[in-house]
Amino acid sequence: MENNTGVTEFILLGLTSAPGLQVPLFIVFTLIYLFSVVGNLGMIVLILMDSRLHVPMYFFLSNLSLVDFCYSTAVTPKVMAELLMGDQVISYNACAAQMFFFVALATVENFLLASMADDRYAAVCKPLHYTTTMTTSVCAGLAAGSYVYSFLNASVHIRDTFSLSFCRSNLVHHFFCDVPAVMALSCSDRHVSELVLVFVASFNIFFALLVILVSYLFIFVTILKMHSAEGYQKALSTCTSHLTTVSIFYGTVIFMYSQPSSSHSMDVDKIASVFYTMVIPMLNPLVYSLRNKEVKSAFKKAVEKVNLSLGFTF
Repeated sequence: MENNTGVTEFILLGLTSAPGLQVPLFIVFTLIYLFSVVGNLGMIVLILMDSRLHVPMYFFLSNLSLVDFCYSTAVTPKVMAELLMGDQVISYNACAAQMFFFVALATVENFLLASMADDRYAAVCKPLHYTTTMTTSVCAGLAAGSYVYSFLNASVHIRDTFSLSFCRSNLVHHFFCDVPAVMALSCSDRHVSELVLVFVASFNIFFALLVILVSYLFIFVTILKMHSAEGYQKALSTCTSHLTTVSIFYGTVIFMYSQPSSSHSMDVDKIASVFYTMVIPMLNPLVYSLRNKEVKSAFKKAVEKVNLSLGFTF
């Protein structure tokens, strides 16, 4: 990216400057990242290996796992380096790249959650038409559209942010190159850029939330009409898992981006950011999949295959 300012690098101030907290935080974030990597990549491999999981629900779950792995990787390793080695410097271009991939992948997750709600609506409310409604082409189109739009959306934010002049300071009051934190360093008029950020982010969030809320309104109406206790429990379990992560994800995102960067409390933002950059990617495989009987069965089958191939018997 072309740099029209005198700033060639940024210094990330990180989560804390207290020396006594840096090693414990490094250990905690390392464990979280390892769980996230194993959980999300393991879920992708499991879905690819087991033909019983080659259905729309798990297609979206595999994409969600891929996105969680990628956008956690865009942030967490740098945070670990900051805590362990004190490496707080990030180049101008690396900062732009980190911001681009984080914004793009977080936006993909936003629309994947909406697509998953639509999939659950079709499965619960129109089960007889599910296979004709959620076809391979429809699922691929929803996923591809999420990726294309999200990467274009990230390009807009990067252009608006890095077209500003940075001449006051290069100290980013955050542990990664988030848009509001970098934008706050600008010495040029950032009013228009802030408005674009708030408008586009609000549109993305509330459009996806509208799809989710409308889908679940119909789902809950259908559940209340069910006479089968088994069907009621199965549908309710699916809704509970999805809505739990939706609440965590959108709660933190709305909190972060519903106001201009000039009014942000960066210390509070950093705490909230830990949830959606590190904790949520770790939790998603558990919340969405490991509570699912089909995934548990596929995992057990995979373990048995590994044991047989290694010659282990129990």
